[in-house]
Amino acid sequence: MKYTKAFLTDKSSANTYRNLKEVIIMSSFEKNLSEGNVAKQLILFSLPFLASNIIQSLYSVADMLIVGRFSGTTSMSGVNLGSQVTLILTNIVVGLCAGGTVLIAQYLGAKRRKDMQETTATLLTTLTIAAVAITVLMLILKKPILHLIQTPAESFAEADRYLTVTVLGLIFIFGYNVFSAVMRGMGDSKRPLYFVLIACITNVILDLVLVAGLKMGALGAAIATVFSQAVSMITCIVVMIRNNFVFDFKPSSFIIKKEKAIKILKLGTPTAIQNGVTSISFMIITTLVNIIGGVNASAAVGVVAKFNSFAVLPAVAMGASISTMCAQNIGAGKWDRAVKTCKIGTVIAFCISGCIFIVAQTSFEHILRLFNDEPEMLKYGVQYIRTFSFDYLLMPFVFCINGLFIGAGHTAFSMVNNMLSAIILRVPVAVVFGLVLNLGLTGVGLGGPMASVGAIILIGVFLISGRWKENKAL
Repeated sequence: MKYTKAFLTDKSSANTYRNLKEVIIMSSFEKNLSEGNVAKQLILFSLPFLASNIIQSLYSVADMLIVGRFSGTTSMSGVNLGSQVTLILTNIVVGLCAGGTVLIAQYLGAKRRKDMQETTATLLTTLTIAAVAITVLMLILKKPILHLIQTPAESFAEADRYLTVTVLGLIFIFGYNVFSAVMRGMGDSKRPLYFVLIACITNVILDLVLVAGLKMGALGAAIATVFSQAVSMITCIVVMIRNNFVFDFKPSSFIIKKEKAIKILKLGTPTAIQNGVTSISFMIITTLVNIIGGVNASAAVGVVAKFNSFAVLPAVAMGASISTMCAQNIGAGKWDRAVKTCKIGTVIAFCISGCIFIVAQTSFEHILRLFNDEPEMLKYGVQYIRTFSFDYLLMPFVFCINGLFIGAGHTAFSMVNNMLSAIILRVPVAVVFGLVLNLGLTGVGLGGPMASVGAIILIGVFLISGRWKENKAL
């Protein structure tokens, strides 16, 4: 209403009209998270983010569920191993995007619109180039990687087919994550939800056609995943262009501003390395699982991974929401409001994660049976989740407090913290208890919660030091 009134009082001014139009257009994508009730803002912003992550995990689960029901444990193992390799690459890109998200959010909070536009253009251009380069590299290295992680001979062909198709579709997987990061940095968590919902519906339909109907196994699951991501990304681009998004997707707009690229890499590279190392540590654990139990153990841990993708979402979504909201508030100079955001988010995430822990401890065998009722697979899955699920009680503290640090630009601390916990604790604990002490998957599962314990200790030290209060982003 106030914009309309301003326009009516100065109809003769073309400049006023253009400025007014720009404000209205930008406001459709931007949301100021540095004002209003903190709890309400955080919940309203995090819920669409949580819902979109749940849906994104849902179509990953749909692959495993439909493959398990119609193609057996061999194809399940192939999908699990192939998707883990793809996940490492995706997590690295998500980490780089985190640098762009923090910058965009802080520029928005500081009302530096031109810097925000240049950051968006640089982020999109850089990751488009990266997607092409990584695709070529992975097509060369995919088979050596599958051999390196001790892929069971029975499921090697399935894993290879799955990985080949998903690598060819990396541009779509990367694209969706970049667009989502930019929109969330601007305070818009609703549109990414709509786009991932489109992908989920498309994926499930194609899974039923290609895997259940045409019996294409892991190959069909991979085609469904890539095609659904492509549909989601293209829809996202169309909506952005029609709504005058800050980036217009013209060839001339794909530019790299050196200063912005350096800042994105400075903030995003630590998170990318952290995500990569964390994913690799889980890949090493998958290798241990392959050695301990072969195809059935691999399939069981694959199901646990799908369950885990849901279980971690409250902590992940809240942590990312805290990061964006804190970045806007810190950009606006409101540190107390940023701290309050972190406290409220941590409590909410812990309450939800606690409920998930109870489900994992009491009902996981029933969940396993939805995928496959092979007795050996059920045994391995229950053994693994019994100890691994204790991590659900610890992750809210890790993700949410790290969200505050990342919002202030301390991505390097987050990287060092997670790398140390993964390298010094997660993998060694899994090896010692799983292989050396011969506790099998029960011992391997201890790696997750022990890594989080180490991370929480380092977070406490950093909090007490007070060094996190320095804004490293701008």
